Amino acid sequence: MTTPYWVAGTATTSETELAVHSPFDGALVGTTSQASARDVERAVAAAEAVAPELAVLPAHARAAALDHVSRRLAERADEIAALITGESGKPVKWARVEVTRAVSTFRWAAEEARRFSGELQRLDTDPAANGRMALVRRVPRGPVLGIAPFNFPLNLVAHKVAPAIAVGAPIVLKPAPATPLVALLLGELLAETDLPAGAWSVLPVPNEVAAELVADPRLPVVSFTGSGPVGYGIQDRVPRKHVTLELGGNAAAIVCPDWTDLDWAAQRIATFAMYQGGQSCISVQRVYAHRDVYDEVSAAVVAHVRKLGTGDPSDPATDVGPLINRPAAERVESWVAEAVAAGADLLTGGGRDGSTVAPTVLAGVPEDARVVAEEVFGPVVVLQAVDSVDEAFERVNASRFGLQAGVFTHDLRVAFRASARLAVGGVIVGDVPSFRADQMPYGGVKESGTGREGLRSAMEDLTEQRVLVLTGLTI
Repeated sequence: MTTPYWVAGTATTSETELAVHSPFDGALVGTTSQASARDVERAVAAAEAVAPELAVLPAHARAAALDHVSRRLAERADEIAALITGESGKPVKWARVEVTRAVSTFRWAAEEARRFSGELQRLDTDPAANGRMALVRRVPRGPVLGIAPFNFPLNLVAHKVAPAIAVGAPIVLKPAPATPLVALLLGELLAETDLPAGAWSVLPVPNEVAAELVADPRLPVVSFTGSGPVGYGIQDRVPRKHVTLELGGNAAAIVCPDWTDLDWAAQRIATFAMYQGGQSCISVQRVYAHRDVYDEVSAAVVAHVRKLGTGDPSDPATDVGPLINRPAAERVESWVAEAVAAGADLLTGGGRDGSTVAPTVLAGVPEDARVVAEEVFGPVVVLQAVDSVDEAFERVNASRFGLQAGVFTHDLRVAFRASARLAVGGVIVGDVPSFRADQMPYGGVKESGTGREGLRSAMEDLTEQRVLVLTGLTI
């Protein structure tokens, strides 16, 4: 059975089959088809046509659609988690977490849709404006092109679709080529709502077609999550469009000398360095532990990493699954070998079996090695000793990325210094940088992107201010 794609809310197929295989063992997970050029045009034209209607759709109608999707995701959670595992290789224990997060993402979007009201400003602060008041509202910039990555094939799709619906902006969604099936299932749930035709489309298309969509003037907003070269290439090609970019990182955790439960910190570091096979923008890649606690932290991290089970991602006992494909695993393996050749100590891991890389811990890695300077996007963590918290801050900031950082400290003064000094989008105190609540602003600085996800923040990114001035009022 071929899973349909969605054109302006209508299930559609083409003659160009797209087979989706498991990254773990190559088994066929499902088939869909690539959207035809005619269907891509229909989707974009429908988004442009419905934009005025959708922009004034009552808040209760938009919220009802979002609430419906949230409920249906919860009802079909096991089925959806299994599909995430099948097409992405994500261990089912983490796939279930992703579904739970997506349920919350759509629920939050529904709540924010009801609250997104603007503000009143009295203008009689100057005598020339007596009797005047301004209503400042936010209105959609226009139809959105959402481009989603493979590593969270449901929840990062949700972070494109949900805020767009919440503000009344049509969205044309391009899922990742490796993981289209979950996005298409989400389309099935959206089709159960009363949203008008053209409010959303889900189109599996190759990258060359995506480039045409990026250039299409009828899609004035582009929301992209993925690699830096692709993201900045989009921004360079369409400088007059509103482009938001959620790009990569090499997130760091700092363990301060005052932190008492070192084993817990090590367990969190081990888990969230490896939990998506390292394929998360905020997985722990670099650890800077104060020299007073480094030996204990290092030993505990290695011990916890060695407890993590690899293997079949559909097995609930599996902690670390495969990377998205064999070439990705081969790249990570080569980066580890390169670091070892440059003098790094391999404390555990380093091997590869097909598309699965063994959870790997390195120490003494040169700062210019790619496992430190670049985004590994694999199950690799690098441990480094530092002589002071200030040195740790400097090492974190030496990166060209700046997404999130974790600081294990009980000292409130250190926490505030970290917030002031670390050049990142978010500082997580008392935990790893991998923590994310889907309603909070999320995004980075430097080469980690521009704009913010998180429902309210994304809604502001997809809209612009419009002012209505009322005259002759008694205020």
